Amino acid sequence: MLELFPFFIVIFAAVFFSAAFNRLHLPWVVALILGGILIGPEILGIFEPNETTTLLSEIGLVFLMFMAGLETKFGTIRKEARVSFGIAGANGIIPFIVGVGIALLFGLPPIAAALLGIIFISSSIGVVIPSLEASGVLHTRLGGMIISTTMIQDVASLLLLSILLQSVSPITTLPLPLFYGFLLLVIILLRYSIPKVRIWFREHRFTENDLFQQELRSIFVILIGTVILFELLGLHPIIGGFFAGFVLADTITSDVLREKIRTVSYGLFIPFFFITVGSNTDISVFADSSEALFITIAIIGGSIGSKFLSGYWGAKRYGFNKRESALLAVTSMPQLSTTLAVVITGFELGLLTSELVTAMIALSVVTTFVTPLLISAVSKSRDIETKHVMEGKYSLVTEGQVTS
Repeated sequence: MLELFPFFIVIFAAVFFSAAFNRLHLPWVVALILGGILIGPEILGIFEPNETTTLLSEIGLVFLMFMAGLETKFGTIRKEARVSFGIAGANGIIPFIVGVGIALLFGLPPIAAALLGIIFISSSIGVVIPSLEASGVLHTRLGGMIISTTMIQDVASLLLLSILLQSVSPITTLPLPLFYGFLLLVIILLRYSIPKVRIWFREHRFTENDLFQQELRSIFVILIGTVILFELLGLHPIIGGFFAGFVLADTITSDVLREKIRTVSYGLFIPFFFITVGSNTDISVFADSSEALFITIAIIGGSIGSKFLSGYWGAKRYGFNKRESALLAVTSMPQLSTTLAVVITGFELGLLTSELVTAMIALSVVTTFVTPLLISAVSKSRDIETKHVMEGKYSLVTEGQVTS
């Protein structure tokens, strides 16, 4: 029965640290990562991942990416695609160059430099949405623009990650253009077939008394099946998890079902991932090497600075005022789900050192903590209108003019 002790420790830590850190107004994710560091082998030494907790952590990572994909609705991006892709491009290319530059400056190999650049592209829709909702900006045109640009950046970072992994460890003899053409065809087929299969089962196989229990299981079957299919195609499970959520985002319309999915994901599996990330964080690298501290500072400063400046410039270029541009820039700064997924994947494949992993975890903690505070502060400006919402489309009043 002692095999259950690590399982109990993780569940207990998730409950205890969430409650304790909530009193300090720290984000839930920060609480879990710091809690994992505290109970891990570096400090208290009461938890060390074993095969069971590692498996649950990997499942938690898949569920984390699934929830990120579930928040990514294609219709949101399509509303103002030209502006969204323009801002996302500026807010991705510049940080990518900065990330690669920092890595090369510290003498990292080209593969690690490319991976760091890819990490700099990503953002975190999971941090952004609750903060925008609390600030009353989510259902404005600006809020829609923020969500769509964040989605584009996350999808782009995952696509580039898959290309990088193919170049490092190829799993196909096909030329990459042909391979990704075939993959695109598979994705298109899944995009239209998976929702139809889910709807068919819902209408013909679920009894009313057992509707959500059966439908919930069907969602998880689709999730795991999609992940396995993507693995067979040679793609990492995090890409399969994200895509499964992306495909189902527009078809899961029941708030009750979404809440059940969220409860299972964030209540059980995802905490295992964050606490395991914390317990595997080697904070001793800062004492052993001054370079580790310098690269951590450079990564945090470079990511935050490049994200803010490129986001601000991109928004101004498309006609947003100063306060709106500042809000869009601030919301591009958090690095969480996609970032940690890419970091852990890179570490497992030997592309990132423990010093870099620790630096990236520090980046996630800092940006996840700081971003909601900055969003709240910037969104209180009178230059950002949060009350005007038109039915079926976003409406924003800016500097006396209405755009929609």
